[in-house]
Amino acid sequence: MLEKEFFTEYGEASQYKILEVVGRGSYGVVVSAIDTHTGEKVAIKKMTNIFEHVSDATRILREIKLLRLLRHPEIVEIKHIMLPPCRREFKDIYVVFELMESDLHQVIKMNDDLTPAHHQFFLYQLLRALKYMHTAHVFHRDIKPKNILANEDCKLKICDFGLARVSFTDTASAIFWTDYVATRWYRAPELCGSFSSEYTPAIDIWSIGCIFAELLTGKPLFPGKNVVHQLDLITDLLGTPPAESIARIGNEKARSYLNSMRKKSPIPLSKVFPNSDPVALRLLKRLLAFDPRARPSAEEALADPYFHGLANVENEPSTQPFSKLEFDFERTMLTREDVRELIYREILEYHPQMLQEYLQGTHQISFMYPSGVDQCKEQFALLEELEEHSQSENSPPHLRKHASSLPRERVCTADEVDDCGTLSAGFVSCASIHSPPRSQGTRELPSPSAHAVAVQSIASKPKCRNLLRSDSIGASSSRCVV
Repeated sequence: MLEKEFFTEYGEASQYKILEVVGRGSYGVVVSAIDTHTGEKVAIKKMTNIFEHVSDATRILREIKLLRLLRHPEIVEIKHIMLPPCRREFKDIYVVFELMESDLHQVIKMNDDLTPAHHQFFLYQLLRALKYMHTAHVFHRDIKPKNILANEDCKLKICDFGLARVSFTDTASAIFWTDYVATRWYRAPELCGSFSSEYTPAIDIWSIGCIFAELLTGKPLFPGKNVVHQLDLITDLLGTPPAESIARIGNEKARSYLNSMRKKSPIPLSKVFPNSDPVALRLLKRLLAFDPRARPSAEEALADPYFHGLANVENEPSTQPFSKLEFDFERTMLTREDVRELIYREILEYHPQMLQEYLQGTHQISFMYPSGVDQCKEQFALLEELEEHSQSENSPPHLRKHASSLPRERVCTADEVDDCGTLSAGFVSCASIHSPPRSQGTRELPSPSAHAVAVQSIASKPKCRNLLRSDSIGASSSRCVV
């Protein structure tokens, strides 16, 4: 690891000790690191040349703004954004996130023995996040397993808000936007084949339904090869939609195709998912209604009998819609310099002293501010060089840890449970879920009730019973869950 050469007044140059590469993509590189001030593990995402295309820069601006405003335990949190050395000339940004160990795509791929309790707890978290987003009038528009981060304690967090949009109507109702959103396999039928369409938050509900089905079977429900194939797969399962539903589809070609389609009858979900709980399948059928008006809202889905004993409306908060002023840039034709200034303004949210100078008009424009970016860039370069050298020697590529380390459900005997409520056999059968960290200005949102997913025999152990009571929700103590 590189020696630290300097320490800025903002502490960034020495604050993060970079450990290893954990992800790559068209956006750049993500590394894991340790915050030396707190000892906490974090992820640092390096995004380079972000102003090469204004559309890409606008997407980044939208994402970092939304993640600053959406503070919820099931939405990934930006902890810090490093200050660039120059307000007018920076090209790269370094965003510090909380570190998550894997994503739901890998969890499903690497675990062929997920239990009904896993399915219930995963779905509960996703709907809880969706309720919060939708009451803010935010539509994610790209919910898929790869955009859901996961930890080995079964906690999920939705990420990648680059395609999200905010509605500024009185209610989060129908909005006209481009429909080329959501990976095809998780795309709602009202979006298939249309270049513009009127849609609602129900598009996110459909995506959640597709993910729920994938959890039940371990494979995607509608793996369409193209839009036509996608519609074929959807109607093969759900049947041909009624004429009134087809009439509401915006694209004439899509309407014509569905009207000319041979009549199909729906397949009972019990035949497709023969080993699944009928209560779960009733909820799945609601989530996957062809007509978006027939799908439940996230709040209505949380009230479904499937979540009996787990759901608690006090732990399922809503929020207020955002101010239009926060998203004025969405209605303006921006230049490269406009976006650069707006992103810089967002970065200052993580540097309070400089933000005050900026708001007071005393902030210098051309001055080279003390920054940890150059030091961080050197650490990234060294790490990537070491990784390339390692791969050139035919060593296996980096794999994220804990991709398959989810706890397993089984009946626990009293002899297997120790005094703190964890299994002596180890992590594979029991995990601890802690309350999410308290965000500044936001009340703490406790984890859902553990007793609904806990191994029942643990409750008979006197020293574990207090971990499973509903009144212990949100406590910092560990609790056993499947």
